[in-house]
This record gives sequence, C-alpha cells and structure tokens, in this order.
Amino acid sequence: MKPFTYERVQSPAQAAAAVASHPGAKFIAGGTNLLDLMKLQIEAPAHLVDVNGLALDKIDALPEGGLRIGALVRNTDLAADERVRRDYGVLSRALLAGASGQLRNKATTAGNLLQRTRCPYFYDTDQPCNKRRPGSGCSAIGGVTRQLAVVGSSTACIATHPSDMAVAMRVLDASVETVRPDGRTRVIPIADFHRLPGDTPHIDTVLERDELITAVTLPRPAGGTQVYRKVRDRASYAFALVSVAAIVQRDGSGRVAVGGVAHKPWRIEAAESAMPQGAKAVTTRLFADARPTEENAFKLTLAERALAAAIEQGKS
Repeated sequence: MKPFTYERVQSPAQAAAAVASHPGAKFIAGGTNLLDLMKLQIEAPAHLVDVNGLALDKIDALPEGGLRIGALVRNTDLAADERVRRDYGVLSRALLAGASGQLRNKATTAGNLLQRTRCPYFYDTDQPCNKRRPGSGCSAIGGVTRQLAVVGSSTACIATHPSDMAVAMRVLDASVETVRPDGRTRVIPIADFHRLPGDTPHIDTVLERDELITAVTLPRPAGGTQVYRKVRDRASYAFALVSVAAIVQRDGSGRVAVGGVAHKPWRIEAAESAMPQGAKAVTTRLFADARPTEENAFKLTLAERALAAAIEQGKS
C-alpha cells in the first residue's frame, strides 16, 4: 500500500471541498472495497477523506411516501429496517444475498453503489485492463469470460457491475442525492447513475470527482410481490452469474432488472410490457442487443429461467 494522508470532516460540503482540493483524493466510509483495491495498488489515493462522522446514517420517511436512506446507512441496518422489509422487500433480499454479515455491518449504501467490478483481469495487475489503466487494452476479451458481460459491453470492456443492492434500487426507481464543494446539490435517477463502458470504462458513474453521495431516495411503494433471485456458483461469498429483481403484480404485469450481465444493472422498461406474456418474451427484448461469448452465452438462458421462477413466485 502506498503512503497517503488522511482527514476527517464535519459536513458533506466540507468533505466534497477536501476531495476537490487534494489531487488524487478519495472519500472513505466502510472501506470494504476501497481498502482491498489500495492493498493491491489498483487504487492509490494520495489523500483519504473520512466521511463516517457525518450525520448521514438515518432512514427517514418522506412526506409524499417513500424513504430517504442516508449514504452512511450500513447494509445490515438497511436490510433489517421494518419499513424496507415491509414495502421494499426486493431491496432487503438483495442486501442479504450480497455479502457476509461482517461485510454488511461495515458496508454503506453509497459505497455499495460505488463498488468496482470484480472482473479477474481488473484485479490482476500483470494483465492489461482499460478499466484499471485506460488505453492499455482489455485482457478479458479473448480471455476467460464466463462471469463477464453479455450485453451493454464495448470493444474496450466486458466487465460487469457487482452490486446486488444496485439491481434492486434500479427496479425500485431510486434516486441518488449528491452535494458539491460549493453546497450545490443534485438528484440523479438511478437509471442514469451508472455508465456503460463505451470508450471510457474507467469511469463507472456520472459523478464528478468531488461530488459526494448524501442519500438514496425510494419512491412510494410499488405494491405487488417483490422477488430477488441470485444465481451463483456457490451459496455464499460469490457474486452473481445472473440475478433478477422483479416486482410482479397480480395481473402479471411488473418490472424487472437483471444483474451480473452488464456494466450496470440492466433494465429496459419497454421490455416490461411483455411481462404478462412470460419470461421468454421479456428476456428476448431485454437482450435484443446481447453479444455473449461462447463461455457466457448460458447467461441468457439462465436469466430467462430466473425471471420465469420470479414471475411464478410473484403470482403464487
């Protein structure tokens, strides 16, 4: 791990200003992803700004319905919250599927959204990786691709986004609140928050470098039956080959987002009109532009079967 400086801050705007004033600075909260990347020298921030002391660890009901989840709410607390379990069950289930209890006790809401890919080539610093070192090439293309993207990829990157929580947030139409050093705020729909790789796969989100997430908001409950299904190589400590977050209404309509298949949680709202026709009709539209490899083409069938199971569970 390379040397770095460290400071604690007293307000969100002060945190953003501290990062803005130090080239190469990063925010740190739970550190469950960043510290691992620093140890491997994939990330080498010159300065860390600790935001744990900020009052961003509460879950508040919104006047118009919905919830405002502070950026520092730990995954354990979010999954266990009575309102989340009752009205946003897909989120609670996704969080519980996402990591061990020890990690959930430290990991934060904002950090979960910001975690970086688990592509093995990204973690192998002896291999070229455009996400780790822009312009160096993508070792995954032509390499071992079983766990990697089947849709939304580019000639520069075929990595997938690892978060379970983000998939649930996407199906729930969450929004991300942020603050800048001058106190300016903005609200980013979760649909626009994560980026596809294009020619700049090292840029994961639309955030500016000095922009701090302060909260994630959920709209009023959508009703229906909420299901999260995660298919992985082993029952724990594994990222999704395919995951499905679904909200199923009694008439068969609903919403669906898929994880483990793209650089961001994958949802195509236009495909959801086919929900009453069944999983095949939906996934045909969801993956109309898919470009799988021979090793990961099975994900298309796996996603269809996982969605079929979710729809059946939702109707029962």
